[in-house]
Amino acid sequence: MEAGLVGAGTMGSGIALAFAIHEEYRVTLCDIDEHLAEDGKRRISAKLDRLARKGKVTADTAAAVVARISTGALESLAPCELVVEAASEDMRVKRELFAALQKVCGVDCIFATNTSSLSITEMGQDLGRGLIGMHFFNPADVMALVEVVAGADTAPETVARVKDIALSIGKTPVEVKESGGFVVNRLLIPMINEAVGIYAEGLASVDDIDTAMRLGANHPMGPLALGDLIGLDVCLAIMEVLHAEFGDDKYRPHPLLRKMVRGKSLGRKTGKGFFPYTT
Repeated sequence: MEAGLVGAGTMGSGIALAFAIHEEYRVTLCDIDEHLAEDGKRRISAKLDRLARKGKVTADTAAAVVARISTGALESLAPCELVVEAASEDMRVKRELFAALQKVCGVDCIFATNTSSLSITEMGQDLGRGLIGMHFFNPADVMALVEVVAGADTAPETVARVKDIALSIGKTPVEVKESGGFVVNRLLIPMINEAVGIYAEGLASVDDIDTAMRLGANHPMGPLALGDLIGLDVCLAIMEVLHAEFGDDKYRPHPLLRKMVRGKSLGRKTGKGFFPYTT
């Protein structure tokens, strides 16, 4: 199967790898600049090289996976049966991208978005085909879950097909009707936001907040470290979507979260967040 990925950042390259590790898929990785797509492929290759050095995969397997990934401009996605968009979490950007893809891809190509919280229905307006959410989790080649999100215009057969595709790459799909934050982020991101508030109020240290949730709730990672992993800018964007969607102040982003995003303390991606990181 020919699969296309638009957006070669952390999520896009991870999703590309999630498909390419299976022999039945050929993947085309695109970005606004082909050099960015090539950078994404290099990161995939470097990750596989590290896994090969650790004995997790053979060198031949790593080379075969990389060979199943090509890079190109949007026009190179014309043969694809599935295109997954993993661009920035901005409705305007995503709608413009799908409008461009509409001119390139065949009528039977499934358009999917990896959005973590935005409206599938709004995103797919005027496309003439039902858009579907295919929400992977970071790191996409490792995490087992895919939220399969149906908008108002998504056909049941498209939902069934995408669930089958998710199963074919070793993922566990959960079917979700469109709503702000879907399932995981509607539960998870407000918890991270609340942890930010506990720290801001001086009730406990960053380390103690995370230790409390790891040992008291059996979470594998504390909420503040998890926020750093997700990206505090992404957490803020999701909280803003939830607040706008539901109009409930329990989803109001904490001012400290806004302040950290303004200061580019975004977590792992910038080398500093609630914890320091080496980049």
